[in-house]
Amino acid sequence: MKAQVFRGVNQLSYEDIPVPTLLTDEVLVKVQVVGLCQSDIKKIRYPLYEPPRIFGHETAGIIAAVGSEVKGWQVGQRVAVMHHIPCMRCAYCLNENFSMCNVYKNISTTAGFNASGGGFAEYVKVPGHIVQNGGLIAIPDDISFEEASFVEPTNCCLKAVKKAQIAPGQTVLITGAGPIGLMFVMLVKHFGAKAIATDLLPSRIEKALNVGAEAAFDARDPDLAAKIYAVTDGLGVDVTLLAVPSEKAFFQALDCTRKGGKILFFAEFPDELEIPINPNILYRREIDLMGSYSSSYRLQALSADIVFNRRIDVPALISDRYQLKDLSTAVEQAIAPSADTYKILIYP
Repeated sequence: MKAQVFRGVNQLSYEDIPVPTLLTDEVLVKVQVVGLCQSDIKKIRYPLYEPPRIFGHETAGIIAAVGSEVKGWQVGQRVAVMHHIPCMRCAYCLNENFSMCNVYKNISTTAGFNASGGGFAEYVKVPGHIVQNGGLIAIPDDISFEEASFVEPTNCCLKAVKKAQIAPGQTVLITGAGPIGLMFVMLVKHFGAKAIATDLLPSRIEKALNVGAEAAFDARDPDLAAKIYAVTDGLGVDVTLLAVPSEKAFFQALDCTRKGGKILFFAEFPDELEIPINPNILYRREIDLMGSYSSSYRLQALSADIVFNRRIDVPALISDRYQLKDLSTAVEQAIAPSADTYKILIYP
């Protein structure tokens, strides 16, 4: 089969490799589409993982083979694939910190080499632990593979929304109106809150308004804080979701978040970046800082419901489609997006 193999920093090799062989409790999925995620791009561009690996994890496809001990799944079924499932027994899982679980981190779907998602290939193998514990989600007949590929990123965003306890009637600032920021706009609106978005690109500012933001501003506007206070009756936003790894965006969040509000880090910042902050700002204004990484096992069913019942408009996020052989070009576009670049999908 064909696969894009990570051979080193910024080195993707389009190769012929063996189709994964199955153990008795495993499932083989023929990939139909996989979303290109910012985390994939970071893994390709920076020395975070030893090669060789095959990345890609927002996967939807068709079951091509099942092991002899697999129950409940058959060849030909259409499935969305969750690439990580927690153990449900460790201290992290018992405290519902599922993404900190060692099993969650270390057991993944794979197309070969070190297990790393494996979606950037024609076939991906789903380990028995993931098969047996809810990692395959049946796709309804009226839902496209493209739509189904959004179940995993929807879960990640939904986890952040739930962690920040966003409630009806609240106002939420979302920094960055790329595909993740726009999904946050949709989810915030779905749960009855009001979204305000910021971005550097006029097209993305307009897109945020089109998908449901109450207001959207240029992040470079020197009067940004004044404008946000004006649309929140002088209070400031209840929650800020940092969807871009920007130090400036963080300090804007401090300026625009109300006393007693929350700031949630969703985008991953460069490891070398350190942000100086006077702790009295947090103490006196009672600002909560929090982070949200990856998905939540508890939210899988709700994430699938949101996508499969079209409670948010995920097709509106899609801007580009590339063949697997052109993954490097897709990555370059995502790094330097055009005015109309949003979610990029990859096809084997």
